[in-house]
Amino acid sequence: MDIVLEIFDTFVFDRLYATALPASLAGYSVQNIGHATTTFSSTHESPTSVPPSTQIWKLESSQYAGMSTWPRDNLWRQTLSLYLITWLFGLVVYFICATLSYFFVFDHATFTHPKYLKDQVSLEIKQASTALPVMAIFTVPFFVGEVRGYAKLYNFPADAPFPLYNVFQFPFFIFFTDFFIYWIHRGLHHPRVYKKLHKPHHRWIMPTPYASHAFHPIDGFAQSVPYHVFPFIFPLNKIAYIFLFAFINVWTVFIHDGEYVANSSFINGAACHTMHHLYFNYNYGQFTTLWDRFGGSYRKPNDELFRRDSKMSKQEWERQCKEMETVQQKVEGDDDRDYGDVGRSMQKKLM
Repeated sequence: MDIVLEIFDTFVFDRLYATALPASLAGYSVQNIGHATTTFSSTHESPTSVPPSTQIWKLESSQYAGMSTWPRDNLWRQTLSLYLITWLFGLVVYFICATLSYFFVFDHATFTHPKYLKDQVSLEIKQASTALPVMAIFTVPFFVGEVRGYAKLYNFPADAPFPLYNVFQFPFFIFFTDFFIYWIHRGLHHPRVYKKLHKPHHRWIMPTPYASHAFHPIDGFAQSVPYHVFPFIFPLNKIAYIFLFAFINVWTVFIHDGEYVANSSFINGAACHTMHHLYFNYNYGQFTTLWDRFGGSYRKPNDELFRRDSKMSKQEWERQCKEMETVQQKVEGDDDRDYGDVGRSMQKKLM
């Protein structure tokens, strides 16, 4: 995250903090400020030994670097900056990924499914938009720890524990996080916590890409913890770290897009995750079905989902609805979702 923070400092935050919290120029020349580097921490002293975020490239500082009473290495500035990045930039990434999927991948025939909610897209967006700023509060301490050097992030491939680790870190990250997310997700289905924390995400029986981040904030944060813990326990290349977090966001949208491409017994794709939203107690994994198989919670997606002629057929919908309502009654009790006039009329036709 230090690379991301340095980019935002250079192009956004240096000027913002220089304007909001300007430093006194007494005793310091404008010429020195103009030559400030990314390691410059205060207008009252020479550049400090705080290193740049990476040695892979050099990012020239903006003209505003060092012109604030909160220098770049100030803890309060880093915390506030990382919060804004996590919240606002995270919101932008969510909208970009979900919108692209919604218009170019998502099967819009889902709108006519009897379990599609009234005004569902706007409800999903509202849930995500209110959850992200709260999730950011819990997430920022991890990012601050990374920026301040407590994580095991490294710059160059030569800094890896051994050469092959530069390749091994990718499947290792997926394996590690998939294992812990499985158990966290399964724990969120425990009756004592499900209705309070996880039910908001299960409000969407037939999700759209905008449901990808539509969580209760504690639920969303809890399932993200393994991602943040990993670089504090194991080495991780800084560029690989950024790539993996981008991949996580895309994947989270992908498994909610309703386009069932991955007909795999190993990959936990959109079809597997649709089984989870429909039938609640199956397919808790994030990336693979491995831990569901070990935990006895794997459910193979219905074959009909992979054939366009039967995917949205009346017969398939009827089967889905009957079983979903039986399981839903056991898990939640009375169904308080609003399916709208279209959904209710479709249910009457099916039943």
